[in-house]
Amino acid sequence: MLPIWAAAILPITAYSHQQSFSIQQARTMDRHLAGHSVQIPPATMSIFEILTALLAVSLYDRLFVPFARRFTRNPAGITSLQRIGVGFSVNILGTLVSALVEIKRKAAAADHNLIDKPTAVIPMSVFWLVPQYSVRGLAAVFVTVGKLEFFYDQSPESMRSTAAALYWIAMAVGDYGGTLMVSLIHKYTEKGDGNWIPNRNLNRGRLEYYFFFVSGLQVLNLVYYLLCSRLYTYKAMEELSEGGEDGDLLELGMDENQSRSMGESNGGGGTIKE
Repeated sequence: MLPIWAAAILPITAYSHQQSFSIQQARTMDRHLAGHSVQIPPATMSIFEILTALLAVSLYDRLFVPFARRFTRNPAGITSLQRIGVGFSVNILGTLVSALVEIKRKAAAADHNLIDKPTAVIPMSVFWLVPQYSVRGLAAVFVTVGKLEFFYDQSPESMRSTAAALYWIAMAVGDYGGTLMVSLIHKYTEKGDGNWIPNRNLNRGRLEYYFFFVSGLQVLNLVYYLLCSRLYTYKAMEELSEGGEDGDLLELGMDENQSRSMGESNGGGGTIKE
């Protein structure tokens, strides 16, 4: 289980600061609604990630599982490892979408001579950020639920609480790793042609390079995860009759049904005595 657990750290590292960078992007874009009378706060754009996750969770069991069951013959649609793998793939797509939106945002700033005006509003709707928020919300549905299912189902019964805690440990390690990665990128890229993550003027930065770099790391992590999941052997399912309790209940139910059917065949008027 530990190699699978380790594969979950890097996607968290990649995701940890995307929320902050998306807010910085939103601050430079047109956030007005209803004829410029209402302005959306930048941080509230994360509502689209939450709404997508809620919608995806509700549709997963109703639509995706029955559809996948036709091909996999698995009552759950796909296994927990497959669910995590799908989430990792979708998360890579979300990072690439973030990079493409950043390229378009900087192009709009250049077209209107706003590159050197960090406080100016770029005439580009903030709703261009909705796709990247939505894709990240969809990825969370697959990754988060899949990891919790995997750690809980595949761990020994006496260690299920500890195994579930591994999920939160991965979150903590990934967040610290994300902070370290951003600090190192900021430190070493400022010595070159341009800082990828500048302190003040995002228009002069290379934020799309950061997104592409993170996407590359996630691709390598996905390859590692696929190898680990390929070699992983699922824990054998426990028998229902373990301990004799469930088996006794099953036999009792069968005896009652047989007695009832024999009573009906005898006219239904009497009881059968053993």
